[in-house]
Amino acid sequence: MKKLIILAVCFLFMTGVSQAQRYAIIDTKYILDKLPEYKDAQKKLDLLSEQWQKEIDAKQGELDQMYRNFETEQVMLSDQLKKKREDELFNKEKELRDVQRKRFGFEGDLFKKRQELIKPVQDKVYNAVQKLAVSRQYDFILDKSEGITVIFADPKLDKSDDVLKEIGVK
Repeated sequence: MKKLIILAVCFLFMTGVSQAQRYAIIDTKYILDKLPEYKDAQKKLDLLSEQWQKEIDAKQGELDQMYRNFETEQVMLSDQLKKKREDELFNKEKELRDVQRKRFGFEGDLFKKRQELIKPVQDKVYNAVQKLAVSRQYDFILDKSEGITVIFADPKLDKSDDVLKEIGVK
């Protein structure tokens, strides 16, 4: 009888172990830093960023000079000339903000260039992670480089549709 109980407990334990989810943790920042094509792409981005920042700094210098000139000449200018200079300053500020937004803003030149240069390298890493997950039968692969992010999850574990059914959404 005792042997039967011990055997049943072992069987239940083995069933529980076989149902356990397998997961792995990776550090994509570490992986990317080891790839020469990522380093090259990052250098190109840094150079472009530096070049665009110099362009913006030059425009900012022009604007600052215009402000200084306006401040010193303001007393001697007629109302019409003051208005004209203020409009020029406003337009120059707007031009500067537009260039900043175009270069560094959301979906600006830097964003597009980053997508062009770095996305293929990231896709290469993602495909390798996916291949590793399938070959070693991991259910989850977590990325520890910037907080915990799920890089790969076995689609059969996704219960989103079940939650929607529970809510009543078809």
